Amino acid sequence: MGIRADLAVVGAGVVGLGVALAAHRRGLRVVVIDRDASPQGASVRNFGHLCLTAQSGLARRLAITARPIWLELARDAGIPVAESGTLVAARADDEFAVLEQFAAARADEREHERAGGLASLGDGAEVRLLTADEAAERMPVPASSLVGGAFLPHDLQTDPRIAAPLLRRHLESLGVEFRLRTLVSAVAPGRVETSRGPIEADAVVVATNHDLDQLFPGVAERADVVRCALDMLRIRAELPTPLAAPLFTAWSLVRYAAWADLPATGALRERLHAEHPALAALDPNLMFTPQADGTLLAGDTHMRGASVSPFQAEAAFDAMLDATAELFGAARPTVVERWQGVYASGPDEFLVEETAPGVHLAAVTTGIGMTTGLGLGDHLVAAIADGTTTSGETSVFAPLPSASRPKGEPA
Repeated sequence: MGIRADLAVVGAGVVGLGVALAAHRRGLRVVVIDRDASPQGASVRNFGHLCLTAQSGLARRLAITARPIWLELARDAGIPVAESGTLVAARADDEFAVLEQFAAARADEREHERAGGLASLGDGAEVRLLTADEAAERMPVPASSLVGGAFLPHDLQTDPRIAAPLLRRHLESLGVEFRLRTLVSAVAPGRVETSRGPIEADAVVVATNHDLDQLFPGVAERADVVRCALDMLRIRAELPTPLAAPLFTAWSLVRYAAWADLPATGALRERLHAEHPALAALDPNLMFTPQADGTLLAGDTHMRGASVSPFQAEAAFDAMLDATAELFGAARPTVVERWQGVYASGPDEFLVEETAPGVHLAAVTTGIGMTTGLGLGDHLVAAIADGTTTSGETSVFAPLPSASRPKGEPA
């Protein structure tokens, strides 16, 4: 049976739910369509780490927008959101050099933001450098291996397995309509064709992440958007003290945009690849997020293609487990669960396009959807409401700066 809405959202992941939330707040009647009964994609297969501080350019602006929305949802929707911050371990001088350069660069950037009247992540410094002793007090890493570290106090953490379902229930309680277990076969101006009948809407946002190519294959091919598959783990490690916040390592420092172009990062990347070629071949981001039950989410590796194999090589898990044991100076951890994450990957961090009047595509095309997705939804709905969207361009975000992802891609 067909229905009528002001806005139809195709996809109930974090971006689609962010669009629905922003539209509801503007008084629009919203319907969300998804093929699954509950979230199954990137929005539940990730670390639950909202790595706000490690972003730059457009991603930074969207992360800054997303942070207060996450905190509001913690209050209003009961989503567990911890103001945990992020720890970064530096176990060599070249790693600490990256952190020093980042602290200085971010302090300068915040001064420019204040001068330009732009919002920042929060009060106080975004990067707090740690001495070796201070790092050893905060991290379950052998003190003998640490030269220092950093604490990023404005980062957040959530539980990825329940955040999206809780947000959906919150939206349902507010009156947002959902059509679940429903396939979308076509999208055109003013109309979405589904397996449960047509939906008429003044505007449509398609937020299907890596499945963008199922409805808009030409756009995906032109934008070079493919799939990125990840090997991920939940582990139980025998640590001397519990890990209290998400933990980044040197492999993280060579991935995220805010670090990628720093003068010290190139030398660090060369050293890591020379010393650990087998691990480097897996394109890793060795990081950990603590869970309420004492386990850690750990990973990950990256493999890209228009189609990615569901078969995961045990050698990749072995390499991550060995690296984990070496980092913590502990016995090889016990694996509780392992799974494959999949997300959209492209040459830019975002794909935003109006393909026809009132038909908008929105995707985070790197592994920062939980960090930026709510901000992306908020800015896109504001642009749609204001009539400022522009076909095929990111000027939908004016006056926000746009940025392409430099040298690598975070997970």
